[in-house]
Amino acid sequence: MRNLLSVRPLFLGLICVLALSACQPAPTALPAAVTPAVNTPAPTAQPTPTPPDPTQAAPEPTLPAPAQPDATQPMPPADPAALTWREVVSGLNKPVDLTYAPGEEQRVYVVEQAGVIRVIEDGALLAEPFLDLRGRVGSQGNEQGLLGLAFHPQYAQNGWLYVNYTDRQGHSIVARFARSGTSTQADPQSEAVLLRMEQPYANHNGGGVAFGPDGFLYLSFGDGGSANDPLGAGQSTDTLLGKLLRVDVNAGQGYTIPADNPFAAGGGRAEIWAWGLRNPWRFSFDRLTGDLYIADVGQNKYEEINFWPAGSPPNANFGWDLREASHPFEGSVPAGLQLTDPVWEYDHSLGCSVTGGYVYRGPALPEWQGVYIFGDYCSGLIWGLKQVDNSWQAEQLFDTDANISAFGLDAQGELYVLDHRSGRVLRLEQAQ
Repeated sequence: MRNLLSVRPLFLGLICVLALSACQPAPTALPAAVTPAVNTPAPTAQPTPTPPDPTQAAPEPTLPAPAQPDATQPMPPADPAALTWREVVSGLNKPVDLTYAPGEEQRVYVVEQAGVIRVIEDGALLAEPFLDLRGRVGSQGNEQGLLGLAFHPQYAQNGWLYVNYTDRQGHSIVARFARSGTSTQADPQSEAVLLRMEQPYANHNGGGVAFGPDGFLYLSFGDGGSANDPLGAGQSTDTLLGKLLRVDVNAGQGYTIPADNPFAAGGGRAEIWAWGLRNPWRFSFDRLTGDLYIADVGQNKYEEINFWPAGSPPNANFGWDLREASHPFEGSVPAGLQLTDPVWEYDHSLGCSVTGGYVYRGPALPEWQGVYIFGDYCSGLIWGLKQVDNSWQAEQLFDTDANISAFGLDAQGELYVLDHRSGRVLRLEQAQ
């Protein structure tokens, strides 16, 4: 099997948070490390987060002030030169997501943008699709298509899975499908549409789908597209565009609103959990702590990683379009409005479109435990990010030739990367 492109581990040492003013951004894309900004949250140390009590008002977050980076504090002794990205399969058609179904140890599922979900079983790509939605998915635009997949935590019992796609009219659909009886395939006729959202433009569709540690379904949507948020969606709580949503789908029919959503009682769309997002391209929960990481694609200069600790109240405003990352973008911040800046950002001298990843918790690479691994679609760079002694620190780990469209985990917690251009799926392993 082949390594991912010519992977060149980069020993730039620890890239501590640098002043962005020292960077010369290129006209299109990727970051230079940044100082943790206003209201930078610190990760929870609790391995089993407890959701807020829906019968009580959510308390205001009491988060520590951002700490200045300390270059004397290294990341754990983990050597990227000892790792390789090993090709698992190739030949996929524009893969954009990879996940696993609870209760299945030997399978992972790969989403192809045109509308097909494929199965990798015991390291081999099965010929028969798990679900084929090409007849109802619209993927004419570069950012349209079948974009996200999540299996219900009780999938082994109920057979439910959830997808986020754009239809033939370019509008976003969130739907539930069901496994077909005792078959290993999903039934394409079982579709139950949960949410349909009109999209004013073809880009910034978001498309993320994931179940949180609280058992609720989280959905990400971009600001509606075009450029510079022409609809003002990021800061408007009257639209679901530019948001992370949180709904309860456990009743089996449609969805209900968790009682502790910030606008459950009014003042905004009840589905909203967090807002101020431009085009969140992959969010994930740390499977040990429940902490949330959101990668948000920037406009012209900066890409960002946002963080919200488990157990924090669901009221985060990540700033777009008042800010691009931690930098002023359009208008002034209203008095009293609290924004949460990213814990990490980089400028477009390093890439052009961030792809969010996962906190590594697998057993195969113990020295990488707790490191959030993410990359950039345009440059193929891959970084590791971790908080050490109250400082967020990042290291550039790999320089690849991939168009990184997504990362994914298998049931054991091992990490994969998808190459959108070549159709490869690669797994992070110890080099032999």
